[in-house]
Amino acid sequence: MKVRTGGGVKDIRAVWFDKGKVMMIDQRELPHKIVTVSFDKYQDIAEAIRNMTTRGAPSIGATAAYGMCLAALSGVDLDKAAKDIKAARPTANDLFFAVDHMLAGLKAGSDPIEAANGYADMIVDKCTKIGEYGSALIKNGMKVMTHCNAGALATVDVGTALAPMRKAWADGKRFFVYASETRPRLQGMQLTAWELGQEGIDHAIIPDGASAYYMEKGVDLIITGADRITANGDFANKIGTFDKAIAAKHFGIPFYVAAPVSTFDFDTKTGKDIVIEERSEKEVTEIYGMKIAPKGSPALNPAFDVTPAKLVRGFITEKGIFAPKDIGKVKQ
Repeated sequence: MKVRTGGGVKDIRAVWFDKGKVMMIDQRELPHKIVTVSFDKYQDIAEAIRNMTTRGAPSIGATAAYGMCLAALSGVDLDKAAKDIKAARPTANDLFFAVDHMLAGLKAGSDPIEAANGYADMIVDKCTKIGEYGSALIKNGMKVMTHCNAGALATVDVGTALAPMRKAWADGKRFFVYASETRPRLQGMQLTAWELGQEGIDHAIIPDGASAYYMEKGVDLIITGADRITANGDFANKIGTFDKAIAAKHFGIPFYVAAPVSTFDFDTKTGKDIVIEERSEKEVTEIYGMKIAPKGSPALNPAFDVTPAKLVRGFITEKGIFAPKDIGKVKQ
């Protein structure tokens, strides 16, 4: 991704390996500071996933792959490491896919660093192809809406939902993006808007509750990412996605989901079977450690919701764009 600093523009990934350590951008510090952190123990990698130092399904997958790499390099029990890393968060399928991918490779004798780097590179290649397929959906003058962050930060580099926008903008198309704030952790405001600004893409942040308001005024296309897509096409994504899909259906706005094949979980039949992560109520009741809710009022904080396949126009993958009825082709 492009990062503009006082010294100019440089390219950086969300997570990478360097001199025996896993490096990553601490996404909790954005957009005001670009802070990189390093880890040399797989247990700390699991905690970085848990506390959202890194986030976004594909980036979580790559981070998990590097965690397995550290486990192999340190000679610890790989099955235990796999279990510990998988326990970090319950919803994103890429986490489990990456750990199983690495575990099989390491047990077969793969070089840990080469395997983990290869996994991260594979994600970037897939996202690049998602951008190529999805950019055809974006036309000059369009108003596009997205939710949460499914950009380079969430996917090592390039993005899923943001990949078509990056590609279309690079190809000279000019359009406008509504980025919803994404309460309670504000990934849309703090991360997506930051990424769009780095790329120079025309955009504005909107409150989550204003989505239908702007759809009525005129939104041409909605693209989100996904954390898990089930065998029937239901998908989990950041809380608030379901609301957008319902409103999009009402207004006749095409709703697309951008995700690599690793996000598809064909062992889970429907969205009802997805485990939804419940996070601390403090993410709702506090802002930067300051209590804003009335004393004694509890809060509920589901991190994701599930959108049924019937509300989705298509899934943008590295293999092409598939309607929900054709999801079996993704598995093939």
